[in-house]
Amino acid sequence: MTTSTRLASVSLDLDNVWSYLKTHGDEGWERRPSYIATFVPYVLDVLEQERLQITFFVVGTDAAIPEHEPALQSLVQHGHELGNHSFEHEPWMARYDRSRIEDEIARTEAAILASTGRRPIGFRGPGYAWSVELLEILSARGYLYDASTLPTYLGPLARAYYLRTTRLSEAERKERAELFGRLADGLRPVGAYSWQLPNGRTLLELPVTTFPVIKVPFHLSYLMYISRFSERLMVGYLRAALLACRLAGIEPSFLLHPLDLIDAKQEPRLAFFPGMDVPARRKATLFRRAIQLLREHYSLVNMSTHARSLLARQDLSVHSSVASSPVVPVQR
Repeated sequence: MTTSTRLASVSLDLDNVWSYLKTHGDEGWERRPSYIATFVPYVLDVLEQERLQITFFVVGTDAAIPEHEPALQSLVQHGHELGNHSFEHEPWMARYDRSRIEDEIARTEAAILASTGRRPIGFRGPGYAWSVELLEILSARGYLYDASTLPTYLGPLARAYYLRTTRLSEAERKERAELFGRLADGLRPVGAYSWQLPNGRTLLELPVTTFPVIKVPFHLSYLMYISRFSERLMVGYLRAALLACRLAGIEPSFLLHPLDLIDAKQEPRLAFFPGMDVPARRKATLFRRAIQLLREHYSLVNMSTHARSLLARQDLSVHSSVASSPVVPVQR
């Protein structure tokens, strides 16, 4: 790989059944229903067909469950990176006080290390949650990068749609007030940059890339939604987004979720989620098409490989975390 090679990173947030139910406010999530043991072999097969090694952001609670150990170890054995996705997967974790945020990070680190022998060096907040305190903690603990931001203006619309499908209490709705981000998130950079933190440290930010200028998402869930109208439209949209990234000098970070690849027959407990009526076979075909388009422009790597390449160039823009902070964390 030369320094002139254009890279794009691919990652998957390994959100489990219980985490979707929890965010949705459904009963039964406390029993931690899981598809880890069945989903991981399935997604490994899909990725092997594409000869693709990616980053899996793992929830600490799942890593701490002994029954999940073989599946998580198989991810490492197949050459994939594991990242930290918080311990309890609460998209409102940006509202936590500092000690609780650090506990979430540390417990997840310990669980992943004990389960797989690998310590994560990258983090993504659930529901794109982040705060200045979180960034400082990651930097102090030696993390290579954060990947929690989604620079789009559409977060409030996504949140409003999601909340309409739930039966949450008023208190639960307040907890989820920052779910999927704020309107102001659209003002943040689309490409990678360095946070300048109040403690004097810096930290690389690898945002989930959105369409430059117009800041509309093109991660796989969004592409799946467009494909319901027309696969040709999906392909044309992704081509345009990647062309815009190239013209802007942006190397994308492309995000996947488990529900982008499975359907309601495989996981009926999540049939309420948008797109679960689309057959898994069709989802796999659309995923392969998206990967082919990405490869027309970029070499695909995991997040840490991408991060090290970006840091080696030493030409990242620097942004103050204080001016951008989404919320003031509160005691809980």
